[in-house]
Amino acid sequence: MVIIAGSGPGPASLVAPELVSWISKSEVIAYDRLAGQDILALAPEDAEKLYVGKKPGAPSRSQDEINQLLIHRCLEGKLVVRLKGGDPMVFGRGAEEAEALAEAGCKFRIIPGVTAASAAAASAGIPLTDRRFSSTVALVTGHRAEDESAPPIDWNALARIETVVFYMPVARLRRISDKLIRAGRPAGTPAAVVQNASMPNQKTVVSTLGALADDAESANIKPPALVFVGRVVNIRRRIAWLEKLPLFGQTVAIARPIPSDPNLAESLARQGANVIETPTFRILPTDDLESLDRALSNLAEFDWVAFTSANGVRAALDRLDQLGKDARAFAGVRIAAVGEPTARALAESFLKADLVPRQFTTMALGQELATKYDLTGKRVLLLRSSAATAVLATMLRAAGALADEVHAYSVELVEHMPERLIQAARAGRLDWVALTSPSSVSELLGRIAAAGVDVSSVKLAAIGPVTADAIRAAGHRPIVTACPHTVDALAEAIASYGGATSVG
Repeated sequence: MVIIAGSGPGPASLVAPELVSWISKSEVIAYDRLAGQDILALAPEDAEKLYVGKKPGAPSRSQDEINQLLIHRCLEGKLVVRLKGGDPMVFGRGAEEAEALAEAGCKFRIIPGVTAASAAAASAGIPLTDRRFSSTVALVTGHRAEDESAPPIDWNALARIETVVFYMPVARLRRISDKLIRAGRPAGTPAAVVQNASMPNQKTVVSTLGALADDAESANIKPPALVFVGRVVNIRRRIAWLEKLPLFGQTVAIARPIPSDPNLAESLARQGANVIETPTFRILPTDDLESLDRALSNLAEFDWVAFTSANGVRAALDRLDQLGKDARAFAGVRIAAVGEPTARALAESFLKADLVPRQFTTMALGQELATKYDLTGKRVLLLRSSAATAVLATMLRAAGALADEVHAYSVELVEHMPERLIQAARAGRLDWVALTSPSSVSELLGRIAAAGVDVSSVKLAAIGPVTADAIRAAGHRPIVTACPHTVDALAEAIASYGGATSVG
């Protein structure tokens, strides 16, 4: 089956939940130029990813070739997601591909997306309609302005429509303006061009119909962009919001495991940041399942179980489920957790942490356990990563506890680093690096340095004091340290340090 779908203007947050579900199960992804990398990352690692988009001045597949590719993969029995920017039924040739599939006897579905005009209207503060100024809207493809073989545009009718939006207009902007003016639209009509609508690098130029081509050229406007013509453009002065977000226009790199909690990236994106996620290690099942199974099967023998991360909680509880047990296995055992995220992961399985230290660090956990409770002769089970240090176990043993360290999961380093991170750093467009663990300091900063990039001007943010110390040990200075030590607080600390200036 083929899923013909619109990925919206770029951000994964604007993708329909139904499409996310299909992408997560896909075997083949055939995507266009405007499909965001964050959206492609939702696909399984082993999914076949085929670029079928078009770039100006570069060779590309014809529409017939794309149709045949979809048919061929469908007839092979593959689940194919045909991913288009915006909405597949608005200048997206979705109908042509659906007709070809229907003729070949292939099953298909069509999932709508947020079309570029709607995205730009919402993010740039230029409504498509407004009862005070506009009750009619026309969406026009800019390609038609110069394609003499296409059915002619009725410019006289278009000039009478209150709001006109042109897709793909950049190369033809002067011709479009001239045709509308000659058809009777006043040269002083408010007009705007919006580049990269709804993205952190959105750029908006407000002008008049007569001057827009010159102003867009001066601002170096590039595709993808849309042009709005009409009185609704004036409303932008009062309701533009995206460019006013504190991190608008700033690029933040974050180190993350695979799989990872998306909260940090989402929190930064909500503040307007352009987020580049960099996988540093992969979370895998432990290499010593025998020890883990033995510990989980004998939880009643322990006085305390300590979790130092949400990953450890999920790995242990997943394994507990595979052993045919559930949260009742923890009956009579006290639980300690480092930080609210770890405590929340426990709560998802109806387990409440008896101790969450005020500071979300492993050392704080050890100190509070040792000072608040008599650990003499008590058995404490530490369910942790294979990469965890011995600091916590050493502290507990010094307090008289019998500490058993068991690996709940293993970690594997990921060598790949996104090319767009290196490009941003080399171009001086990397503003922040957000670091969520001591290991991420050496991994992420080390890789950037190994690529020959100077990070001395990049601001570094630490999730807590231990990570901040690791940054200092690496010869750098943490600009902000989150308090409390959570990803939401880290994003807020970065945003509060200094906002961006509004644009356009």
